[in-house]
Amino acid sequence: MKFTQSQYDYSLFINKSSEGIAIVLVYVDDMLITGSSLKLIEETKKALQKAFKMKDLGELKYFLRIEFTRSTEGILMHQRKYTLELISGMGMTTAKPASTPMDVNVKLTSKQYDEHVNKSQEESDDPLTNQSAYQRLIGKLLYLNMTRLDIAFSTQILSQFLNQPKKYHMDAALRVVRYLKRQPGQGILLSSHSDNQVSAYCDTDWAACPLTKKSVTGYMIKVGESLISWKAKKQSTVSRSSAESEYRSMASTVSELV
Repeated sequence: MKFTQSQYDYSLFINKSSEGIAIVLVYVDDMLITGSSLKLIEETKKALQKAFKMKDLGELKYFLRIEFTRSTEGILMHQRKYTLELISGMGMTTAKPASTPMDVNVKLTSKQYDEHVNKSQEESDDPLTNQSAYQRLIGKLLYLNMTRLDIAFSTQILSQFLNQPKKYHMDAALRVVRYLKRQPGQGILLSSHSDNQVSAYCDTDWAACPLTKKSVTGYMIKVGESLISWKAKKQSTVSRSSAESEYRSMASTVSELV
């Protein structure tokens, strides 16, 4: 059908012609078809229906637990239903919402560290009896990163303790859930205003990790007013100055841009 496979995503197929562009994204037995030409989209659907037994669900509204809401401003991608299910599943429907994903005064490590907590008040460093509950929760929070970049830094930190999580790690993860309660429908707006200007923002948290003294890179990239890429990730080496960590952050961002 003259489609070519994308070198960046092997489940993405693109067909460019004089009439426009048609795009097909496949995930197991679910498929999205879009493009700039309605004629090309219809031709693609008819050709696929001849080869496979398919059910056309119409305009995109829900795909892989991501919801799509349209308005004159653009398309809002969010995971409100998924978030509410997560809050309910953790038994936190009546819990008080948190104003931030993490407590800035607490540095999480493999051993509890909190400068505001007295040694006699510290809880045991014994691992959680139900470690899989913590691992499942972090997995769900990582999936929420697809539309919630505001928790990307928090989940990056919490995912470092999957091997032997402690009670204070679980408490920190539950705080993220309480933070999500404030605005469960928050997501990403893909703007209807056409603008091909690419802009990028990056920053670094120097020596953020108390265990390794490694810095954390954070960046976000926009096309026009639409956010298309972001990441919060620990740097692979220790930077001996804040300037060095900033350069590493910029290098990661430029690499993503390229």
